Amino acid sequence: MSLVRWDPWREMEALVDRYNRALGLMPAGGQEEMRKGDWSPRVDIAETGDAFIIKAEIPDVQKEDVKVTLENGVLTLQGERRQETEEKGKTFHRVERLYGVFNRSFSLPDSVSPEGIKASFKDGMLTVTLTKRKETQPKAIEVKIDN
Repeated sequence: MSLVRWDPWREMEALVDRYNRALGLMPAGGQEEMRKGDWSPRVDIAETGDAFIIKAEIPDVQKEDVKVTLENGVLTLQGERRQETEEKGKTFHRVERLYGVFNRSFSLPDSVSPEGIKASFKDGMLTVTLTKRKETQPKAIEVKIDN
C-alpha cells in the first residue's frame, strides 16, 4: 500500500467538480482536467428474500483487471480502466470518459454469509451476489391472544 500525501485543496476541487458534473455544468475554464483514479463505477444495490445483489457498471474494463475482496465485513471492488493508446490515423478531439484505477467499498450487514458470495462479469457489468444466512431470514411467528 502506498502512502499519498493529503491535499485538502484537491479534495475541494474534486468536490466542486463532482457538483458541477451532477448539474451538467462544465468546470471553470471550459476544459475538464483528467486525473488518474478520478472515476468510480456506478452501482445498483438490491435485496431479495435470500440475497443482496450489487451491480456495477464497468465498461471497457477487462475481467483480469477486476478484483473483488471481502475483509472484516467490507466488500471491495477494485479495478482499472486503461486508456486507449494513440493509434496512427486516429485523432481524439474530445475525451470525456474517465480512466484509471477505481475502488468502491461497501460495509456488509451481519446477515451476509461470507461463504455465499459469488461474482460474475459480462458485457461490462459486474454482478456480485451476497447470500444471506439462513437463520437471519425473516420468519413469521403467529401471536395468540388470550381472552
